[in-house]
Amino acid sequence: MSIVDGLVYLGISHFGYQLDAAAALDGMDAVGTDAAVVVPMHPHRGDLALANQEVLEVASKSDGRLIPLCRVDPWEGGAAVAEVRRAVGEGARGVFLHPSEERFRINDVRVRPIVECAAELATPVMVAAGYHLFAEPLQLAAAARWTPANPFVLTNGGQFNISGMSGFDAQLALENANVHVQTSGMYREDFLEGVVATFGPERLLFATAAPMFTMAYERLRVDLAHFSELETDLILGGNTMRIFGEVSA
Repeated sequence: MSIVDGLVYLGISHFGYQLDAAAALDGMDAVGTDAAVVVPMHPHRGDLALANQEVLEVASKSDGRLIPLCRVDPWEGGAAVAEVRRAVGEGARGVFLHPSEERFRINDVRVRPIVECAAELATPVMVAAGYHLFAEPLQLAAAARWTPANPFVLTNGGQFNISGMSGFDAQLALENANVHVQTSGMYREDFLEGVVATFGPERLLFATAAPMFTMAYERLRVDLAHFSELETDLILGGNTMRIFGEVSA
C-alpha cells in the first residue's frame, strides 16, 4: 500500500511560512509517506503562473513522489482559465483554489469558468475549505454542484469549526456525491469516523497541509481513529490515487 499525503504546500508564502521540495521529501521520509500532492503557496507579488511552473519542475525531478496541482486566482478571469489549460497540459493533475488567501468566495460567478474548465479536462478541483465568508460548507456545496461528475476535494474536513450547525453544514456539503474531505486540521476524531460511517471510506483523504500543520501530528489523525484495515488503506492513499492518479514511488 502506498501512503499518499493529499496536500503539501511548496514555496515561500507571502504570509510567512515556507517549505522547499527537499525539506518536504525529508519530512515525508520521516513519517513513512511515499508520495504527496503538492501545490504552490501564495507567493510574494502573487505570480501564481511562475509558482505553478516551479512546482511542476520540482515534481518532475522527484521520481514520481510529488504530484503537482496548479493554483489560480479567479480575479484574473480568462487568464486563470488559460493557466489551468497550460499547467494541466504540462503535467498538473488538478486545480487548487484558496479562497481565503486570494480573497474570493468559492461560489462567486468568477470561479465557475475555472471549475468547469477543470471538469472539461477531467481534472479534479481541491479547495482550501472552512474559511469564514470565503469557503464555508454551503458555499462549497454550491460550487461542487456546478460540475457534479468531477471530484471536488475539500481541505480541513470541509469546515474548521466542526461544532453545532457548522458540523451539520459540513455533512450537507458531503451530500453531494463528488465532494470529498481531507483529514488535515480536523480535530474531531468522531467527525472523521462519521464521514466514513455515513458516506463511505472513499470520501475521506489523508492530508497534512504541511507546513501549516505538522506531518507527524496530522498522520496520527488517521492512525488513532477507529477504521478497519481496508478503510485505512483507502484513506491513507487509495482515495488520493484514485482521484489524482497513481504514483510511481
